[in-house]
Amino acid sequence: MATQRAYIFAWRDTDPASTIIRRARPDEAALLSVLALRSKAHWGYDDAFMAACRADLTLSPDEIATTAVYVLEAVGQVVGFHQVRGDQEEAELTNLFIAPPAIGAWHGARLWHHAALLAAAQGHRALTVQSDPHAEGFYRAMGMATVGETPSTAIPGRVLPQMRIAL
Repeated sequence: MATQRAYIFAWRDTDPASTIIRRARPDEAALLSVLALRSKAHWGYDDAFMAACRADLTLSPDEIATTAVYVLEAVGQVVGFHQVRGDQEEAELTNLFIAPPAIGAWHGARLWHHAALLAAAQGHRALTVQSDPHAEGFYRAMGMATVGETPSTAIPGRVLPQMRIAL
């Protein structure tokens, strides 16, 4: 299998003054959960699908306090977040969501690069993600390769692209 490598150190922010990435606070759990649901719904999923995903897209204050969850603020407003987990060779990007009005404004790329840098700094040799099919093209643009499929934890019978990049 050909190895994809992340070119994460070449990233350059185009407007650092208007955006910041910072650790999420536990009191932002409800805000981030709503943002994740709104972002997922952006792809036109019906109410039944969204109800099935609700538990998987809900963050708790304890989860935010004990895992690497970072938010991106643009002009003082939270417009996206990511979550990285891992204690082995590979880290997993378990969440990366952008508020629908901010999709397409490079916030997702900035968060992805931050997540990749964080995983590399923590000593992980690869970053993986279980991608929504609508986000597969985005992750490919970030340099990730589809390496298989994994079953959805929310929708029985649904499979999701499993993606990976060496760090």
